Amino acid sequence: MIPPPNVTGVLHMGHALNNTLQDVVIRHRRMTGYDALWVPGTDHAGIATQAVVEKKLYREQSLKRADMGREAFLEEVWKWREHHGDVILKQLQKIGASCDWSRTKFTLDPEMSLAVRTAFVKMWEKKLVYRGSRLVNWDCKLETAVSDDEIEYVTRKGKIYTLRYPLADSDEYIEVATTRPETMLGDMGVAVHPDDKRYAHMVGKQIALPLTERLIPIVADESVEADYGTGAVKVTPGHDQADYDRGRRHGMQVMNILNGDGTMNEECGKFAGLPREQAREDVIAAFDALGLFVGVEDITHNVTISDRSKSVIEPLVSEQWFVRMSEMAQPAIDAVNNGSLNFKPARWKKVYLDWLENVHDWCISRQLWWGHRIPVWYDEDGVPLASIEDVEIGSLHPETLKPIVRQDEDVLDTWASSWLWPFATLGWPDSESNKDLNRFYPTQFLSTGRDIIYLWVARMVMAGYAFLDDMPEADRCPFSTCYIHATVLDGQGRRMSKSAGNGIDPVEMINKYGADAVRYSLMIMTRDGQDVKL
Repeated sequence: MIPPPNVTGVLHMGHALNNTLQDVVIRHRRMTGYDALWVPGTDHAGIATQAVVEKKLYREQSLKRADMGREAFLEEVWKWREHHGDVILKQLQKIGASCDWSRTKFTLDPEMSLAVRTAFVKMWEKKLVYRGSRLVNWDCKLETAVSDDEIEYVTRKGKIYTLRYPLADSDEYIEVATTRPETMLGDMGVAVHPDDKRYAHMVGKQIALPLTERLIPIVADESVEADYGTGAVKVTPGHDQADYDRGRRHGMQVMNILNGDGTMNEECGKFAGLPREQAREDVIAAFDALGLFVGVEDITHNVTISDRSKSVIEPLVSEQWFVRMSEMAQPAIDAVNNGSLNFKPARWKKVYLDWLENVHDWCISRQLWWGHRIPVWYDEDGVPLASIEDVEIGSLHPETLKPIVRQDEDVLDTWASSWLWPFATLGWPDSESNKDLNRFYPTQFLSTGRDIIYLWVARMVMAGYAFLDDMPEADRCPFSTCYIHATVLDGQGRRMSKSAGNGIDPVEMINKYGADAVRYSLMIMTRDGQDVKL
């Protein structure tokens, strides 16, 4: 299966290299007499495509999707896809990729949508999918949750602020340091290490949290590093994963202080409505006016950003759909350990296993309109019903006998369709009468990049074992070889990117030198997964 490029994409050197590698393999197999299949296709790329169309509509017509409504906006996205969605496929044809183009798939094709719904309902029936309120990575620019695998850590210059919190029953105070002072409006406690003698007499006492009318406790928690900073840590369970965990251990309430767009919400009193950056300045000014601002230092630290919008991620408690991954991970781990799946080069097996052995539940809902809408409907009391077929609004819920009033508004994470790619492209779930699935599954060879070993490769293996339960277990692993190809770097050894302006357009090279010369050059430079300078 060709790894499906984003429908928004254009050919880059990584595509040229990977598709040439696959072409070498598939042509060789054909010439040696095998019944060989190479299936192409594209991914609907939920966040990326919606962002492109939203920008286009605002630039050309000053329209926002909220002004248009869901149906009208989706019509515009489909129009965009009709005009631009096959650019990269035509470019792959230009470099000579010998796919079976008559079988081209798109992750929003009707048969692919059927596969996605079938998989969701199977997970629903097995209680592998659930809806719950959890701390998630929130992209304030796109106003959607993103998974742990769709964030990046970048080093940036920042500031750390030291604030004084007065105790409620004495003249004492405790100092805390933070890079995000605006989040103090959601503080539910302060934590110190249980062996820290400086604060031992304060544990159990209350703080009168400045700028609010709340009293919050000082607690002892072993996760605090006594020799780091002031040794006292503000606990904001609604906006930090470590604080969320500390808060749960001490029974603290979770308060969300942000709106979806990153502005402060009504919990923040006079700061409500301010962008988070402005609230930061105003909170510091307010502390200073009270004589509670100690000082600020310049620091360099890691900042979490969305790999889609490049905006700073906010941890935010939000109600989302999750997949219980730990229960699905074991067969995928066993596949590597028993030889059903082999990584080439073998060193990438460790990356795959490290992720699976420490896997967290997967947040699969996105607050978008472009994508596979979650196939769950609710009755008037909010009782959910998952269904492969559309459920008519007004019909009765089969269990509660109450009228169905709405479908879930969210769509599924893009990876929740592409993890079905190896078998959905061959006709699953119609496995009984489907000759393609019976003939070509499991596949033998996957060639892909190292950056999606856990985003895509591990999930495809999990999906094969989870959903193909009418096949013998030995046949469920979707491919027997996963080849991790080289990364194409520029002449100075830097990764190619649009933003760095150091990319090379393979189509320009083909126009100048010819497709065979470009492909042959890529091949002779590639050595067992080592990165390539071009």
